[in-house]
Amino acid sequence: MTTTGTTLVIGATGTTGSRTAAQLSASGHRVKAASRRAVDVPGAEPVAFDWYEPATHAAALDGADRVYLIPPVGDADPAAVMLPFLRQAHAVGVHRAVLLSSSAIPEGGPAVGTVHQALPDLFEQWAVLRPSWFMQNFTGAHAHAVSIREEGTIWTAAGSGRVGFVDVEDIAAVAVHALTDEHAPNTDLVLTGPEALSYDDIATTITQVTGRPVNHHRLSYEQMRERLTAQAPMEFASMLAGMDRAIAEGAEDRISDTVQRLTGQPARSFHALLERERG
Repeated sequence: MTTTGTTLVIGATGTTGSRTAAQLSASGHRVKAASRRAVDVPGAEPVAFDWYEPATHAAALDGADRVYLIPPVGDADPAAVMLPFLRQAHAVGVHRAVLLSSSAIPEGGPAVGTVHQALPDLFEQWAVLRPSWFMQNFTGAHAHAVSIREEGTIWTAAGSGRVGFVDVEDIAAVAVHALTDEHAPNTDLVLTGPEALSYDDIATTITQVTGRPVNHHRLSYEQMRERLTAQAPMEFASMLAGMDRAIAEGAEDRISDTVQRLTGQPARSFHALLERERG
């Protein structure tokens, strides 16, 4: 059974936010699609929102009773802007919050881990989605996808470590259930695909499906951090390179049944994603 209400989707132009807003709206739920730039989600009400512009927050929250939270991108301390907003949300009647975090960040951990820790104290109903790395990192606008298209290369410091890469459509499907089921999960949910793959496996699969040679170039932690500083502040680049190092040490070598358990559908494979995006 699902509940009715209005969901504020923050980051509605983003990778998971856009799909969550679209799936909610397609299922007949009322949606406020919040973003810094104009967003067009059929059936959703667009609303201006910027984490760093508190003047946009009240209008975004008006009429909403649940919220899907995408942390500000590239902020090593998102709690500084997110926690005041969440207190405001609670004060105006939001009773359910679903937070996008990461499988690599535990409750109370760095960055969004602090927000994760605070969520149960603020809301009666809540969930924290902790997806593994996105499969769409290899097909969209992510640095991996760009380097695949431009160089035929994936650059990481992950060595032969394996990751339970997950389809973003599956993340959105879980988000919809967490937001609309009669009872929220009230826990954190690790989301993965059906298999753990190394970046060598990813390169091989892309080569097989597309016919274009792709290889995985292994870097050291220091080399990866230096490469990332061209795209992000040093602190954030160091954190990302550290995540690669953790992958090399086996931190992401796991799969979960969360997608199947919450949605009733099996998690999609990377091969299936590539075939779908081809055509």
